[in-house]
Amino acid sequence: MSSSAFDYIIVGAGSAGCVLASRLSEDPNVSVLLVEAGKKDSNPLIHAPTGVAGLAVLGQANWKYNTTPQPQLNARRGYQPRGKVLGGSSSINAMLYVRGQAEDYDQWAALGNVGWDYDSVLPFFIKSECNDTFDDELHGTEGPLGVSNPTHASELNNRFISACEANGVPRNDDYNGHEQAGAHILQRTIWNGERCSSAKAYLTPAVQRNNLTIMTNTLTHRVTLVDGKATGVVVSSQGKERVIKAKREVLLSAGAFGSPQLLNLSGIGAAEELAHHGISPQVELAGVGKNLQDHIDYVVDYRSTETHSSFGISLKGSFQLLGDTFKWIRKREGRITSSIAESGAFFTTKDDGERPDIQLIFVVGMVDDHARKLHLGHGFSCHATVLRPHSRGTVSLASSDPSDAPLIDPQFLADPRDQQTILDGARKMHEILASEALSEGRGALLYPVNYHDDTALMSDIRARADTQYHPVGTCRMGPNNDPLAVVDNQCRVYGVSGMRVVDASIMPTLVSGNTNAPTIMIAEKIAHDIKLGWTT
Repeated sequence: MSSSAFDYIIVGAGSAGCVLASRLSEDPNVSVLLVEAGKKDSNPLIHAPTGVAGLAVLGQANWKYNTTPQPQLNARRGYQPRGKVLGGSSSINAMLYVRGQAEDYDQWAALGNVGWDYDSVLPFFIKSECNDTFDDELHGTEGPLGVSNPTHASELNNRFISACEANGVPRNDDYNGHEQAGAHILQRTIWNGERCSSAKAYLTPAVQRNNLTIMTNTLTHRVTLVDGKATGVVVSSQGKERVIKAKREVLLSAGAFGSPQLLNLSGIGAAEELAHHGISPQVELAGVGKNLQDHIDYVVDYRSTETHSSFGISLKGSFQLLGDTFKWIRKREGRITSSIAESGAFFTTKDDGERPDIQLIFVVGMVDDHARKLHLGHGFSCHATVLRPHSRGTVSLASSDPSDAPLIDPQFLADPRDQQTILDGARKMHEILASEALSEGRGALLYPVNYHDDTALMSDIRARADTQYHPVGTCRMGPNNDPLAVVDNQCRVYGVSGMRVVDASIMPTLVSGNTNAPTIMIAEKIAHDIKLGWTT
């Protein structure tokens, strides 16, 4: 084995890792290593926003995880796509910019995480953001992360918003503003006609710095520990294993699945579980891999006779797409700049509920089984997502081999409260989609169901619902009296010095919306803390 040393080693070049690498390397006096198991983000499907559909079909730049059989979903194995590329999941996601609700962060603080209330995290959302539409006390216009509203949105979106209004969901143009509830055009991480992933926003401007080293196609096996201190990592590339030393800190940003897996492989976790895989326990932390939360999601598809307002598979649609592609190549304009998911809504299913508990995402194309099942023709679809699920799952080792996928068990709908919420949310979504405002060109349901019948609707949900791609919580942040806490309020791993986890896995509870923007915020905040801590 050969060895080398850096001040900071960051494992995982996803939404958080790219931010850390960029911010920490702003100091020319430190050396930073960013280690990524995937490739460079050179695939043109990553950068062309509508390429998200192609990435889903081809399964590229993706770990392509599966869950264990889910009892409440007819024992089906769910699909869990995660980015395996520079930018991580921000390079393959639907590019939606959603912060969640202020109450989400106030709840984190109420759980004992000092400094994570909404007022404390808002400056880091603002610091990261460059918004082309909103410029007020809640938004940033000078950050690296480009956020834009669609310039070529389908007319279907206005019909969808009108349908929401007809069903008691008013229009709200800025769901990242003072109030989340309402129907809206979606804000997207798209800038100058291209996807603005964490890699594009943070790494591209930093890649030429002499103090930043980026290793791709490199798998991290474990963190090395000496006398309770993280001293480096063991990695392999092209079949060769090596040890790399960290002079200051090791930062895990491998995500809600990868970070607990690496902790366990390093001997950090529940001793009994580690011993089962022949791993010598180093630090007892029972919460590693526990507290998994994810957004359960149910999709409804309608066929449409219109080809101009939606994406689809047809001869006319193919010619349109070809012309749109040439336009995008020349000018970075036109329909290829669409995230396909273009509008949405937040509402509550509870009579006395003040906070939305359901998110709708409206897509100007048919999406079936994560876009892996293709259908001839055109149409539109809509997702209904339970925002704050009560169900809790786990991530655990399948073996001691770092190349083996972990065992992912979200326990979707295990809590009866989630079953009622998704049932109520799905029924309202069906009512919205069946409204007069969307009647023009609307055809038949792809999967017909009597949504007025709770039994029939729940049967359809159990047959087809799956993740909305927002796993969090498996390295829970909490005070030292929290039995499931893995990291403290500065994301430092309990019982280990010189080591932090910085990604969505540290969220104690799931935010009420998509997780990319909050994950970037987390990394901005911790990078600030790290730099402040090493200079005081």
